[in-house]
Amino acid sequence: MLFYAPQIPISVKRILLSPQAPAPIGPYSQAVQVGSMVFLSGQIALNPENGKLITGDIRIETRMVLENLGAVLKAAGLGFSDVVKCSIFLADMGHFPAVNEVYAAYFPTEPPARETVEVKALPKNANIEISAIAAIG
Repeated sequence: MLFYAPQIPISVKRILLSPQAPAPIGPYSQAVQVGSMVFLSGQIALNPENGKLITGDIRIETRMVLENLGAVLKAAGLGFSDVVKCSIFLADMGHFPAVNEVYAAYFPTEPPARETVEVKALPKNANIEISAIAAIG
């Protein structure tokens, strides 16, 4: 039996960059849009104004990470309500309750799917990194 699958047009890949978020610290883009999906690279608590890592208070670090993600979302014409998936990476799972407290303020209703994992190390010895996937429309 033969099945006919209609041709699905190949979407153009668009690289997104926000000057309000930290510049990439390696060979990656802040975000890539393909069709109606936007894939946001992980953000750490880098201050976009001076490039310095914020440390010492996981709540402040988490807020900075989410503000950086927000700047990239804005460059795509999106907001936190358009996020469908997040991945959170923690250097210490003991920070989980504090991270959740801050995270919840950015996703007050209908939060995205998510996982949180503890990792051995993060870039620049950060305590937290968050990546996201958003949908347009």
